[in-house]
This record gives sequence, C-alpha cells and structure tokens, in this order.
Amino acid sequence: MTMTDKLEAILWSIALPGFAQLLNRKFVKGIIFIFLEFLVNVNSHFNTAILYSFQGNIREAIEATNYQWLMFYPCLYMFAMWDAYKDAEGETPPYSYLPFVFGAYFVTIGLMYSPSLKLGQILLGPVWLPILSLIPGLLVGNFIKCMLMRIKVR
Repeated sequence: MTMTDKLEAILWSIALPGFAQLLNRKFVKGIIFIFLEFLVNVNSHFNTAILYSFQGNIREAIEATNYQWLMFYPCLYMFAMWDAYKDAEGETPPYSYLPFVFGAYFVTIGLMYSPSLKLGQILLGPVWLPILSLIPGLLVGNFIKCMLMRIKVR
C-alpha cells in the first residue's frame, strides 16, 4: 500500500487532523489526533465561533469562545499537519518543519489578540484574525528555512 503524497496529506489534515495519519496507516496517531481535535473543538466551542464568524457576528463568536481550550488548537492543528507531511511519500526537505512551527506561533498570537485587535474599524475575532496571522507565520518560517538552507550550503 502506497502512502499519500505530501499535498494530499496536507489537504486531508486541513480537513480534519488525524485523517492523513489514517491514510498513512498510522492508526494510533490518527485516532489520537482525531480525539484531541474533538476534545479541544468541543470544549473551546470552536464550531460555534466559526459559525458566528462566518455570519459576521464577531462579538457573539468572542463571547462563545473558551480561549483556555482554544489556545491548544493552533499547535495541535499545525503539528498534525506537519506529522502528516513528514510521514507522507516523498523526501522531506531539511527545515521543512519551520513554516508549520511559525504558523502555529503566529496563529496562537493572533488568537490571543483576537478579542480586542481591530484592523481599522474591523474586529476580526477568534477565527479570522488567527487565519490571517497564519500568512506572516508561514512567510517567517519559510524565510528562516531559506536562510538556514543557505548557511548549510556554504
């Protein structure tokens, strides 16, 4: 049985952490990630926050969110994606974990500021600000990865 390729692993992991591990026949890890996803998701009321955010009810999303639980989510989510990526078919380039790590850092920071930080007059809340925070996290992680690769080549 062939393992999933890296893109497929990332896409399944985005859908639900643990799915790519199941596809890669890492059943214990997959079940643990799925369990943790449900545990954190339910206790943080994240689906309710997503629903309110997509409806434009940011204040309700903030009020519904249990930040003590949701703070676990970015690292769990990004680690499950990294784990799926590294176990998938194909070579894993050196330092390829850095965009995942910095993505988790920046999403966590975005989550911390999400109840109060406004972009202009817009309060983005616990869904949109962390999602937008992923972009600079991936950029910083890729930049550091490229710099380390340059140093390593010399």
